Amino acid sequence: MRIGGLASGIDTDSMVKDLMDAERIPLDKLHQDRTKLEWKRDAFRDVNKLLADFDRNKIFDMKMSDTFNSKIISSTQEDAVIATGSAGADSGTYRIEVGELATSAINVGEPEEGFDPEEPLNLDGPITFRTYGKDASYGEEDGEGRFFKEHRYEMEEGDTLSDVIRRINDDADAPVRMTYDQNSDTAILEATRTGVYNEDGAEVDFSMDDSGLFTALGLNVEDEEGAQNAEFTYNGAYTVESQDNHYELNGVTFQFLNETNGEASLNVTSDIDHTVEKITAFVESYNEIVDEINGSQREEVFRDYPPLTDEQKSDMSEREIELWEEQAKSGMLRGEASLSNGLTSMRSSWYGTVQNEGAFTSLTEVGIETSADYMNGGKLVIDEESLREALAEDAESVQKLFVNNEEGEGRGLINRLEDSVESTISQINQRAGTENNMTLDGYAIGKRMEDINSRIENFERRLESVEARYWKQFSEMERAISNMNQQSSMLMSNFSSGMEQ
Repeated sequence: MRIGGLASGIDTDSMVKDLMDAERIPLDKLHQDRTKLEWKRDAFRDVNKLLADFDRNKIFDMKMSDTFNSKIISSTQEDAVIATGSAGADSGTYRIEVGELATSAINVGEPEEGFDPEEPLNLDGPITFRTYGKDASYGEEDGEGRFFKEHRYEMEEGDTLSDVIRRINDDADAPVRMTYDQNSDTAILEATRTGVYNEDGAEVDFSMDDSGLFTALGLNVEDEEGAQNAEFTYNGAYTVESQDNHYELNGVTFQFLNETNGEASLNVTSDIDHTVEKITAFVESYNEIVDEINGSQREEVFRDYPPLTDEQKSDMSEREIELWEEQAKSGMLRGEASLSNGLTSMRSSWYGTVQNEGAFTSLTEVGIETSADYMNGGKLVIDEESLREALAEDAESVQKLFVNNEEGEGRGLINRLEDSVESTISQINQRAGTENNMTLDGYAIGKRMEDINSRIENFERRLESVEARYWKQFSEMERAISNMNQQSSMLMSNFSSGMEQ
């Protein structure tokens, strides 16, 4: 603890503080320079987030085949058969006649007299049954060309029927559901999938079970019924059976809801509305990026608004600080070549022709062009009517124009744009790094910040020495004044004594 001014009466603390405030002016400037670099780094990273999101979502969507080849399928008997189409589905009319629906196997039994579902089961061993599958991927082969899984459930002391039912129904590996209706004392054992998997017997085969459970529930393997495959005729000539109530042909997946009344006609057409919506959303996102980068290059720079020091902030309200920093951050990215060059590269992606086998080789041929207003900075403008006409004429050629995944003159416009965006992202990363950069020396702005941090550290050490020197000088002054005061007191004392004599 330092106490000054005892001899001189001078407010040494205030004087040292004022002197150190003057000494700290260069240090405050270094802190402000570092703050400006942090703002610039964060502004760069905000642009990169926008570009990365655009690349991951909008560009990715445009490269999906579904964007250009989505299908609409109408049915003349929507209560009986409907369909969905993949991107590769052929347009045209399909005639479907559904003769039978696929159904599930079910077995119903009445328990033995006196059976109490609430009482513990006294079984002779584990519960076992088999289910069957299409091929060897399902399970073992039984020697007769059938593939099966054996499901086995060990009994625990005190288990009741509800415990067994829960164990069977919770088994995701068993396509089986068991129910007991206490209102009518009825046991139900059924398959949870449709279709016939065991041509020669029950779908849920418990003939090998020795536990006695199924006998107690009045269930007999021979009583199972209901398993049936779906049967339909395609275009009046091709009859097909399916274990499920759906079937895929030519990229079209038919869903059977009921038996048809004669033939149902399903018409497959391209979903132009879907494609226009996707392209419009993409163009809007691209234009937002153009706005953002253009705006960053046009922002005014207010050089009279440097970053505030902590001391300055302490004398201002939050609103005043907010308004000040708004001006101080303005124009932070102005003149940055990585952004202006990146935007120029993105704009140029649209101008060239795409040499391909399709009907369209340039953007203007499908109703999209850059804005004639130079203030828009190269935004895209869509003539929706022309775009729809191009899609109706040849959607595949529109897709090739945008996403022809080749090198050279045949490279699609979206692929070229993606190259430009990723190059811009890479350049910004070199300037401002990413949030994953743990050290400052991994990017250009970080290296400058690291240099300033080192200078701040050195300057703060020098200030400590300067402050110590000021205190030492004031202390010496106090000591000299104190000595003078003592000498003055002695002289005055001597003079007073002589006058009295």
